[in-house]
Amino acid sequence: MEILRVEGVNKSFGGLRALNNVNFSVEQGTVHAIIGPNGAGKSTFLNCMIGRLIPDTGTVKFGDISLTGMKPYEINQVGVSRVFQTPEIFAELTLLENVIIPTMAKRDGQFSLRPFKRLDRDAEIQDKALHMLEDVGLAEKKDVISGSLSRGDKRRLELAMCLSQDPKLLLLDEPTAGMSRADTNNTIDLLKRIAGRGITKVVIEHDMHVVFSLADKVTVLAQGTIIAEGKPEEIKGDPRVQEAYLGGAHL
Repeated sequence: MEILRVEGVNKSFGGLRALNNVNFSVEQGTVHAIIGPNGAGKSTFLNCMIGRLIPDTGTVKFGDISLTGMKPYEINQVGVSRVFQTPEIFAELTLLENVIIPTMAKRDGQFSLRPFKRLDRDAEIQDKALHMLEDVGLAEKKDVISGSLSRGDKRRLELAMCLSQDPKLLLLDEPTAGMSRADTNNTIDLLKRIAGRGITKVVIEHDMHVVFSLADKVTVLAQGTIIAEGKPEEIKGDPRVQEAYLGGAHL
């Protein structure tokens, strides 16, 4: 069953056509990767899906809900979460406090940077936040100030923050960017564990090791247009992809 459908999306910036009549769909419970060379339109496409940009034409639907024109926080409330290319966390707060904020926002339908005075009445929120940290292997660091974390741990914290909102769809923008190979492999393992929750994932990624380790299906963008789509093994040998993505070199 489809969980996300994009139809006829176009987006231009002045005279530059960033997306050209893009049609795209994601099956529920799958990992769908989007790849392409620099400037292909991947980030623009993702931003159109999560409300940071409004398409010039076309529609984005999440199940029966039209996301077109909705604000990012409204899209988040209906069950879509995003992991950013550079982890977005509250560097001056502890790990536990970082996860408490989105957990309470999901429950209360509003965002607040100062929910902690209510913790004495919200033991279940604190328990859920701690459970999310346990899921990503960071529970022992719950009282650490998050700005001191390694990039890999910041990514895990951001995932815990997203998971605390019980998303149905998780969008990940280059989740392993800037990581060591060890941190990359740990992130792959973590995302595979998350797959057991039944959360659908759309992943934008440059690292083909990550793509081929995770994806059930791959879509290839080049110059704002989808040039290929299929299973990883099909994409790996597609000459159009090799030419557009790596100048003819094999993936």
